[in-house]
Amino acid sequence: MTGDCKTTRRSVAVAALICLGLAGAAHAQEGFVGEIRSFGNNFCPRGWTDAAGQLLAISQNDALFSLYGTTYGGDGRTTFGLPDLRGRTNIGTGAGPGLTPAAWGQRAGSEQITLLQTQLPGHSHQMMANDVQGATGDPEDGVLAQPHLSNSQGNLYTPSAPNSAMRQNAIQPEGSSMPHDNMAPFLAITWCVALVGIYPSRN
Repeated sequence: MTGDCKTTRRSVAVAALICLGLAGAAHAQEGFVGEIRSFGNNFCPRGWTDAAGQLLAISQNDALFSLYGTTYGGDGRTTFGLPDLRGRTNIGTGAGPGLTPAAWGQRAGSEQITLLQTQLPGHSHQMMANDVQGATGDPEDGVLAQPHLSNSQGNLYTPSAPNSAMRQNAIQPEGSSMPHDNMAPFLAITWCVALVGIYPSRN
């Protein structure tokens, strides 16, 4: 009889620990309403939903709406939007030292970018020539050379600095103005928004 009592007490103690552990896990999973959390799996737990910019009904999510408002979309009468973190990184609001200010809910950035001429660093293109006597008057497929005059050699070059600009198409442009990738290395994971949980207090 004594042994049975000890077994029963031990079983009750183990069950209590399991219940406490489950309660703690449930509390940890609950989170705060509106909290955004990343998960390594490919789905959001119960009470959470994907941070995919979808519209929700205010009538069914009034607590979350009171926190988000229409910052992420919606008409503010019947619907409001969730943050859309699909293919995006998130940054802190405000402005760090020497950084551009970022407002709550602001979107910016691009996966690809095409540089403008004004964004290129200052540079020069070297123009090549040949100091032999020219053999043709056709510029196609040729380079600058010494001009050929009837009985004398003309001078086509000077060591002085240039003082006049040639036509823009005198030197053939290069490049095709194609956009280039503007993305840092990344790892895609699942971002979820807490629909239920503890309502966050400001103090």
